[in-house]
Amino acid sequence: MRIVLLGYGKMGKVIERIAQERGHEIVGRIDETNRESFSEFSPATADVVIEFSHPSAALQNLKDSIGQGLPTVCGTTGWLEHRSEIEALTAKTSGAFFYASNYSIGVNLFFRINKRLAKLISPYPQYSVEMTEVHHIHKLDAPSGTAITLAEGILETNDRLSQWVLEEGDGQTTLPIHAVREGEVPGTHIVTYQSEVDSIEIKHTAHNRQGFALGAVVAAEWLVGKVGVFGMDDLLGEE
Repeated sequence: MRIVLLGYGKMGKVIERIAQERGHEIVGRIDETNRESFSEFSPATADVVIEFSHPSAALQNLKDSIGQGLPTVCGTTGWLEHRSEIEALTAKTSGAFFYASNYSIGVNLFFRINKRLAKLISPYPQYSVEMTEVHHIHKLDAPSGTAITLAEGILETNDRLSQWVLEEGDGQTTLPIHAVREGEVPGTHIVTYQSEVDSIEIKHTAHNRQGFALGAVVAAEWLVGKVGVFGMDDLLGEE
């Protein structure tokens, strides 16, 4: 499989190594220094694009990639207010687009555990809920896309909660997400339910970027030859 890496930072380099270990060819490494050369790629020269760049660059990257007829796997967060625009472009061009806030298999299992726990606790109003996410100091968006996905899973099953909020919230009508940036932490997410008598906590800790990178490469392998908009539930199968 011929892969273009659109975004070639730390994550892009880990994806490159794993893709090559799985027998794939990296035909393009695009960052801000050679962004104009991305226009040279087409289905004749590349099979798929893996986009891990910057929140400010993601929207244009996706427009260009999908517009050039290239199946695209995106792992950049912080741009999702424009997601409907990208999905419409994918439909218009009969393209293929795969998005996940987190490509780790473990995190996606954690998403499912989170929704199940939220459903079990929903009938018991004595429990308030809050979330903490910890990432490296280079991460620019807050809260993380993973935290937002976790929050959406909780909101789906708890009618008392109206929305998630960054930092400030009571855990009963609004779900607070605390975003911490420190060191080189790959990603830690904690969901805590608190009552007067006890606490229930679930936690996922990433030890490195390899799990994210492997998931992105597997998603790219799966996406080639398909048409439509997809995510990790499509790849892993519904519960």
